[in-house]
Amino acid sequence: MIGIIGTGLVGSGWAIVFARAGCEVAMYDAAPGAAAQARVVIGQQLEDLVAAGLLEDAAAALARIRVATSLAECLAGAVYAQESVLERADVKRQLFSEIDAVIEPQTIVGSSSSGIPASVFTGHVGCRSRCLIAHPVNPPYLVKVVELVPAPWTAPETMAQVRALMQRVGQAPVSMTREIDGFILNRLQAMLLKEAWQLVHDGVASVEDVDLTISEGLGMRWSFMGPFETIDLNAPDGVADYAQRFGGLLHGIAESRRAYATWDEGLVGEVERQRRERLAAGELNARRAWRDRRLMALTRHKQEVETQP
Repeated sequence: MIGIIGTGLVGSGWAIVFARAGCEVAMYDAAPGAAAQARVVIGQQLEDLVAAGLLEDAAAALARIRVATSLAECLAGAVYAQESVLERADVKRQLFSEIDAVIEPQTIVGSSSSGIPASVFTGHVGCRSRCLIAHPVNPPYLVKVVELVPAPWTAPETMAQVRALMQRVGQAPVSMTREIDGFILNRLQAMLLKEAWQLVHDGVASVEDVDLTISEGLGMRWSFMGPFETIDLNAPDGVADYAQRFGGLLHGIAESRRAYATWDEGLVGEVERQRRERLAAGELNARRAWRDRRLMALTRHKQEVETQP
C-alpha cells in the first residue's frame, strides 16, 4: 500500500503513477475536501491516458485509489509514502513531526521537494533514516525521472528500496550520493535558463527563436538521450574524440560569460511581453493540456520503440 500526502498537481500525479502500476493508494490532504476533489480530477486524467493508449482500464486504476480521512489512516499499512505539500521548510518540518507520531516501522517516506534538502526538515524525527527526497518532474505519470537524494542520515537500504520501487512502478530513478542545492535536474535547467535569458537580454535572439533552438534542435536528441551520450555519438571515435575536437570551443564559450543578467523587472517584463504575444494569458490552461497530450504521444512512441528488437 502507498500513502500520498498532499493532493495537489504533484501528489495527484504520484497517485496515478502508483495506481497505474497496480498499487493500492490512500490519499490524504489536510485541506477539507481536497483529496476527494483530486480523485475526481484523477479519474479524468486516467481516461485521458486510456485515450492516448497508455492505460487499458481507467476504472480499475481509479478503484485502487481511496481517500483517507486522517494522516494515520493514510499511512496505515503503507510500505512507502510520498509527501507533496507546500514547498516551505517550516510546513514540511511540521508535517514530518506529525508523520513521525503515526508512522509504522516498515514505512519509507519520500518528499517531492524540488529544492529543499531533506536534512532541513527531517533531522528531528525518529524515522529520519527512512526519509529522503524523491523529486519528480510534473506530471510524474508522463515524465519518468525521479531524483533520489539522501539526507546525511538516510540509510543506504532506504535509497536502495525506493530505487527498486520506482523502477517497479515504471519510473526512471537517478540516485545522488549526497545533497546539493537544486539536485541534478534543476541545476542543469538553471544553467540552460541562465544562458537563454542572457541571449534575450543581449538582443541576440527572440524568446521564440531560443525556444525553437531547443524544441527543434537540442531537445530532439535530449528526448531520448542525455548530454554525455549525445556528444559520445557526435564524433567518430566517441567522447574523447569529441573533447579533442570541440572542447576548446565550448570551454571558451563558457569562459566568455563572466557575468549574467539577473531576472530583473525589465528583463522579465520583456520575456513576458514576447510570450503573451505568442500565447494570451487566458490560453495558458489550454496550452498546458496541449503539452500533456504531446507528452502522452511522446511517451507512447518511446514505449513502442523500446519494445522493438
